[in-house]
Amino acid sequence: MTILEERTLAVDDLVVAQTPIVLTVRPTLHPLPSAPQTKRTLSGFSRRDALLIGGAFVSALSTTMLIFGRLTPLDGTFGFVAVAWVIFMVTYGALVALTDNRPAVVDKLMSVVMASAALLAGGALASVIGFVLYRGRKALFHANFYTDDLSLAGPLDPVTVGGIWHAVVGTLIITSIALVLTVPLAVLCAVFLNESRSKTANLVRTVVTAMTALPSIVAGLFIFAVWILWLGNERSGRAASIAISIMMLPIIVRSADVVLRLVPGSLREASSALGAPQWRVVWHVVLPTARPGLTTSVILGVARGIGETAPILLTAGFTASANYNPEHGPMASLPLVAFNLVRSPQPSQIARGFATAAVLMILVLILFSAARVFGGKQPGQQSGRQARRSARHSYDDMSRFESLRLAPSPPGVASAPYDYEQSDSTGEFR
Repeated sequence: MTILEERTLAVDDLVVAQTPIVLTVRPTLHPLPSAPQTKRTLSGFSRRDALLIGGAFVSALSTTMLIFGRLTPLDGTFGFVAVAWVIFMVTYGALVALTDNRPAVVDKLMSVVMASAALLAGGALASVIGFVLYRGRKALFHANFYTDDLSLAGPLDPVTVGGIWHAVVGTLIITSIALVLTVPLAVLCAVFLNESRSKTANLVRTVVTAMTALPSIVAGLFIFAVWILWLGNERSGRAASIAISIMMLPIIVRSADVVLRLVPGSLREASSALGAPQWRVVWHVVLPTARPGLTTSVILGVARGIGETAPILLTAGFTASANYNPEHGPMASLPLVAFNLVRSPQPSQIARGFATAAVLMILVLILFSAARVFGGKQPGQQSGRQARRSARHSYDDMSRFESLRLAPSPPGVASAPYDYEQSDSTGEFR
């Protein structure tokens, strides 16, 4: 490139740099006014919803009656309810779509589906409870049913003779022994799974998870083969307790493991930072924090074990009289007595069996209610009694520290290096 060409390019660049740039300002486009949007309420039940549901229900019921009574030869209660529900869903969706958009229609239909599923589950549970109470009503309101056993009651005797005292005693003894055997082992296993990061912990967690699906008859056969046939022990309440503990163990371990995982890691870190060893952190921090959840785990395990029938039938046998010795002789339980009585063709025996099932059902309901009450708090959340006890301990510690500070020093010993009085000049604690 020559010198003339370089100067020409430089002049052109200067001209371009000095040329003013004109920006064209476009006119502002104002959006067209739109209709005001109203917020759609996602919760609650309005009058409009009640009218839509009522209209869809009447329409579905009328259409289904027309289909089953006039147009088709269809018959049956289940089919009637199923067809009516489908027609109701279609009609209700069409009515909602007249005024609302697609998300609102989907929301309303899914709400109806969830409510229908809840009503179906609640109806099934209520039907089971009502059926058991109705069939056992003849025996439930007699005092002898709870205080006597069946040793003097024959198949033809009325419900005013005999009771289930022997089953209540056997259930309490077997469950208590199973608790003594299971709870320490289950809590230790849950702590190991929660605190250890080794491959052994993963193996144990897999085995425990597999044991949750173990059939109860397998546990009964295992104890029958090992404890009774191989070791030569007789059928007793202790053998039944061992079999029940096998069924309770995985339930308590899995639920306790989940509860211990909910303990905040900051509590462990703070305890370790203060120099506490791991066993002290677990014993004084982790377990007290997770105490409500551990109580829930134990109660859920008891509720699982108290309703087992096959292990007790194989390991403890059946008896019509009360047996208070778990080491010798057969021992009955509530589910086993209910199973034997409902198989009888006599109406009085069937009534006793359903009444026994009702007592067992009420007992399990009490256990689950207790689990809800004692385990309703989150880990670390104290009850009123626990908060008052902690405050009392803190006050005692403060009083003890204050007495040590004000106590005179022995001769030849320097005074306490810490004083809680604040200096006026420096603003620091001496």
